[in-house]
Amino acid sequence: MIARRNPLPKIQANNMKFKFLLFTFFLLATSTVYSDEPFQVGTAEIEITPPVGYRMSGYFYERLNEGVKDPLKAKAIVFSQGNRTGAIIVCDIIGIFLEVSIPARNLIEENLSIPASHISIAATHAHTGPLYSGSMRNQFHKEAIARDGSDPHEKIDYPKFLIKQILKVTKQANNNLQPVNISAGFGFENRIAFNRRFVTKSGKVKTWIGINHPDVVRVAGPVDTEIGLIQFTSVKDKKPVSLISSYALHLDTVGGTKFSADFPYYLSKSLKEKFGEQFTSIFGAGTCGDINHVNTESKKRNKTNEIGNYLTESVVKALPDLKPASKPSLKIKSAIVNVGKQKYSEAEIAEAKTIMPRINDFKIPFNKRVKSYSIVNLQEKSVSTLPFEVHAFRISKDIAIVTLPGEVFVELGMQIKQESPFKTTLVIELANEAPGYIPTKKAFAEGSYETLNSRCIPCSGEEMTSVAIRLLKELHTE
Repeated sequence: MIARRNPLPKIQANNMKFKFLLFTFFLLATSTVYSDEPFQVGTAEIEITPPVGYRMSGYFYERLNEGVKDPLKAKAIVFSQGNRTGAIIVCDIIGIFLEVSIPARNLIEENLSIPASHISIAATHAHTGPLYSGSMRNQFHKEAIARDGSDPHEKIDYPKFLIKQILKVTKQANNNLQPVNISAGFGFENRIAFNRRFVTKSGKVKTWIGINHPDVVRVAGPVDTEIGLIQFTSVKDKKPVSLISSYALHLDTVGGTKFSADFPYYLSKSLKEKFGEQFTSIFGAGTCGDINHVNTESKKRNKTNEIGNYLTESVVKALPDLKPASKPSLKIKSAIVNVGKQKYSEAEIAEAKTIMPRINDFKIPFNKRVKSYSIVNLQEKSVSTLPFEVHAFRISKDIAIVTLPGEVFVELGMQIKQESPFKTTLVIELANEAPGYIPTKKAFAEGSYETLNSRCIPCSGEEMTSVAIRLLKELHTE
């Protein structure tokens, strides 16, 4: 499919069911680069932790919250230069769904005059946040109402609450705008991330089986050891204001039944201790669809605080070597790539619908439960194609940020960075929509968990990647 560009249209809500209006062409206005205007940044953070007892996300069974390990946050950064503005908001939750991203972006545009097409709302993919949308939530919610007459585990309308908090934190960030100096570059970290897919002697791939398994030939893919870093420092007092960081590692290191922001919490805590409470650490998940924290060779499983400390150590080590931005010049482009949906037979759909009410039943093979969930989830999407929205933010002639939907395989993010004309390009996944895994074409042929839990057809990731690269090249030459 060809990617098409124009401003994100207003989306009308009807009983919390949103239809994503797709236009033939996305035409973004071009104008003079405002490199002589001061580049301003404002940041803020706000708590988004649900009430105790809310359902938790991340696994294929019902998990009820029993407390808070550390608070969940939404963190916003607003960019401004001349008459151009944009914003990135990152939330400590499993994913951002259209029922949240569309009205939140529209409300920000209405209240702050930041174009909705210049706003990207991402999730860190923490597996210890709320289960607030999707087929699994719908199943458990329906069962609770049938059993109790109401759902005792949804004491608030969390999507509505989240939209309100996203608007509020973006307003606060916008109010905090100030001229900044910018520096960027990469850190290096190779102790905490591992590819979790392994090629077996049959040629098929199995996820989580481990490198020491007798059937395993080799690891199926690479690891991205780069930590993308963009630091903003106040022009007025020379103090660091914020750091955007991106690293490719699944946020599934905590487990248990307490809310937690996972390892980015420790990164944020350490950086605040170093730079002050006013400092905002904004961590965006890199493309980590096939990456987790378990070293199967040594069977070492780093704890969450250890991972956070390793990451902090590598980030702090890299900060003195960040390069000052040359000619800051804000510009933002977005594109929607309309990709095909996976197709299933009537028999497969019927079987999935019978299994979904038994999603908690561990007697049903795990992969069958995963596939059933994925099929039911896909049937609930009324669109004929899946709209993958790609954003590219130019910060300067040397610095850019790309945001992508879904859980993207690491090779795709690495390709974007490699082919980007910018010296420093951060790639952040799970932005604006959570359409499941986005594997490579090669991975689809190999199979295993991630391809079962994908909604898109093979080559979708490659199409999205090529569009991201094209947007970066356009921004670099304009």
